[in-house]
Amino acid sequence: MAGHTATETATEALSGLVERVTYHNGENGFCVLRVQVRGQRDLITVVGHAAMISAGEFIQASGTWFNDRTHGLQFKASFLRATQPNTLEGIEKYLGSGMIKGIGPVYGKKLVQAFGEAVFDVIEQEPAKLQQVTGIGPKRAARIIKGWADQRAIREIMLFLHANGVGTSRAVRIYKTYGQEAIQLITENPYRLARDIRGIGFRTADAIATKMGIEKTAMIRVRAAISYALSEATDVGHCGLPVEELEALAGELLEVETPLVAAALQAELQEGTVIADRLEGRECVFLAGLYRAEQAIAARLKALAEGEAPWPAIDHTKAVEWVEGKTGLSLAPSQRDAVQLALSSKVMVITGGPGVGKTTLVNSILKILAAKQLRVMLCAPTGRAAKRLTESTGMEAKTIHRLLAVDPANGGFKHNEANQLPCDLLVVDESSMVDVPLMNALTKAVPEGAAMFLVGDVDQLPSVGPGQVLADIITSAAIPVVRLTEVFRQAATSRIIVNAHRINRGQMPDLTPVEGSDFYFVEADDPEDGVRKLIHVVTKRIPSRFGFDPVRDIQVLAPMNRGGLGARSLNVELQKVLNPPGEVRVERFGWTYGVGDKVMQTANDYDKDVYNGDLGVITAIDPDESELLIDFEGREVAYDFGELDQVALAYATTIHKSQGSEYSAVVIPLAMQHWTMLRRNLVYTGVTRGKRLVVVVGQRKALAMAVRARAEGRRWSKLKEWLAHPSH
Repeated sequence: MAGHTATETATEALSGLVERVTYHNGENGFCVLRVQVRGQRDLITVVGHAAMISAGEFIQASGTWFNDRTHGLQFKASFLRATQPNTLEGIEKYLGSGMIKGIGPVYGKKLVQAFGEAVFDVIEQEPAKLQQVTGIGPKRAARIIKGWADQRAIREIMLFLHANGVGTSRAVRIYKTYGQEAIQLITENPYRLARDIRGIGFRTADAIATKMGIEKTAMIRVRAAISYALSEATDVGHCGLPVEELEALAGELLEVETPLVAAALQAELQEGTVIADRLEGRECVFLAGLYRAEQAIAARLKALAEGEAPWPAIDHTKAVEWVEGKTGLSLAPSQRDAVQLALSSKVMVITGGPGVGKTTLVNSILKILAAKQLRVMLCAPTGRAAKRLTESTGMEAKTIHRLLAVDPANGGFKHNEANQLPCDLLVVDESSMVDVPLMNALTKAVPEGAAMFLVGDVDQLPSVGPGQVLADIITSAAIPVVRLTEVFRQAATSRIIVNAHRINRGQMPDLTPVEGSDFYFVEADDPEDGVRKLIHVVTKRIPSRFGFDPVRDIQVLAPMNRGGLGARSLNVELQKVLNPPGEVRVERFGWTYGVGDKVMQTANDYDKDVYNGDLGVITAIDPDESELLIDFEGREVAYDFGELDQVALAYATTIHKSQGSEYSAVVIPLAMQHWTMLRRNLVYTGVTRGKRLVVVVGQRKALAMAVRARAEGRRWSKLKEWLAHPSH
């Protein structure tokens, strides 16, 4: 180990009271503890892994002593087991640590004063007595009892997982997913962990299975690898994979012979979890749900496109004159043609880059149709995009999830084929972001007689989820498409818009420094220089020159998460200067959160009604309740500390996560260390997120490389074929 000199290598046992948890990473369980060992005057530093660890607990550990050049003598534990404290001081520390919901430092002290060493027995066997303590009413008592039961169940699951080679805070997530049945379910099929638990991959589940004695060639293992390889492929946008690619991927995971993989694939096909079909002449295998969803989208769009429009015949020439009079804007010839097409279509696509008049066109169409007393509904994939649509049209727009009304109790949406949307026209903005499952749900909810207009920029990154719905609809030529290309005069004065179009055409953006411009390039020699300059730009230059608030108005958009100029590392650096963590803070899943921190939701949470990509600010942290409040655009949402793996700091985020959002100012780091991600549509998407200012910090070489590189690879999806071929 670099920087360490082992002083002794024999394994020793050590036990003592945890005085302080110096560091604990909830993601991998790594912890640094200060421990009071009997017979030793000074506290000992113990380094090891524990899923849950709290001051006041008693630990038993085995490991080796080593001398760290920076931190001195430490005990490196290869095994660490924590048990409940048995001294009054330990019990108070433990109860005050926020480990059990409903008890913090204040109530920890009160409970120990009231019940002494018997406090755990009281909670477990005579919980009614809790209400004898001042301030503990029925509600708090119920929370303490539940918190205690959860801890006990988690501890049992922990011991079980520990015994099977896992020591991680994912136990909390496992417990939340499976509840009390966790041990039974995992014993029956450990591979379900890879499918059900975020953060557990096939390899981790496989290690548990091996510990449990499941053979390398067991069919349950090989079949799990096939499902896992396919779901990994959907994470990068595919709906399926060619058979040979799938077999190679599964074989790599499994280290077994191909015939065994082929046999497992046959078993999966027979069970119907996957479906085989040809795509562009190649044998492919699709996840059944996605395969059927693409089929359904195509059938639905074709059915919607047929028949009469839900409005009376309209003379488009008169309509255009009327709307120009109303708005005081004159439409360009391309926009007039588009209005004509819209008025004679039931399903259509409007696409084009920034500054080409998509908004003006959509508003003109909406004004004409609204005059016919139509019921119009507007939606977009993200909260920010819906808000922007509301502002630009003056009509209420909702996120797709809110429009369809999520039904957390039964899963799915309240608006579906049996209960369709009460509308004559549905307009979907930012539709390049809509993935296959969401488009399937949306098209089902549109009544057969209604019209549907999809608006979006097909040159942006495709959806984060599987498929490339907008691109497939356009290239299938089955649906009328308007592609606006002309940049309007007022937009042509914006260098953001001019440079976005240059990037999209594969040309270098104009980087000449111009006073008063809205697009700047800051040269940085290497990643270290890049980080320094980026922080200076965000915290000093932009705020003093443009008056933007560094937290509220400026968004750093990185090509990737990893590396010195990646979103993860930049978040830590920006947090240090913009909102350093204070006394009241919470450390979970590798992040430290404080009041005032800007955060992003990273997974859809239907119960909380917050979705992947929503931005918020932490407004309160309550250690006693083990919960914090996040304000999402004026709506406060409560999170248990254990749920913080679904949020991340958001001073910096990835360009992928920024889709559908607009920010006053955008700062984009671009370095050669990002080379694997440097693609034209990535930089184009990043640049088009900036409303009033874009600053690129980095190397010209990296920018040139990105601009030259067309989006590599393709997404395996069958929607285009379903749409293009009437025979299907």
